[in-house]
Amino acid sequence: MAIRVLIADDHILLRAGLRALLNTSDDFKVIGEASDGTEALKLAAELKPDVVLMDMNMPGCGGMEATHLLRQKHPDINVLILTVHEDKSLLQEALRVGASGYILKRALESELVNSLKAVARGDMYVHPAMTRALLSSAEENDEGRQNSIDVLTPREVEVLRLLANGHTNRQIADILAISVRTVESHRSNLMNKLNFHSRSELVRFAADHDLLQVEDN
Repeated sequence: MAIRVLIADDHILLRAGLRALLNTSDDFKVIGEASDGTEALKLAAELKPDVVLMDMNMPGCGGMEATHLLRQKHPDINVLILTVHEDKSLLQEALRVGASGYILKRALESELVNSLKAVARGDMYVHPAMTRALLSSAEENDEGRQNSIDVLTPREVEVLRLLANGHTNRQIADILAISVRTVESHRSNLMNKLNFHSRSELVRFAADHDLLQVEDN
């Protein structure tokens, strides 16, 4: 099934180029376009895309604010931030507000395609040029957390393990025979207890505690 994409960017020519690129592949279907964050929120609610390709800098409601609001209202819709900014603090902020990916506008077409596929399946994607910034950010937050897994319940540890291994909320719900809403509640508790703000922090924490592994089919 094609990945349903909503493009949010205030530049008409860029939107046209992105639409033309994605529509050449059977893997994607561009279902809508927005020129600012407010329009992106409205269309996302109506069209229910799998991924919103969100420009960071737009007039009015910008990409960061729109991402934060979108993830609050529609947690199953993933957001890939598209930007020219190679800035560590902006990457951290994008992940904090709920973006699942961060890709630069200078990226190769193949990188954009791969990033959209990764985000659509529930993984995180950070442009290779920004990976060092992501790792340093995680390292800064590591101090004093090595034993904090003790604050988690067994069920929260199981949800953490599945999240870190790339499973979506729906997949986790099916595996554990619980509702998606319950998974979302466990995920929220994880973030609050560990004082994390992004999936990347969860993945690194899981790796530090030997929770990254190949899942049984």
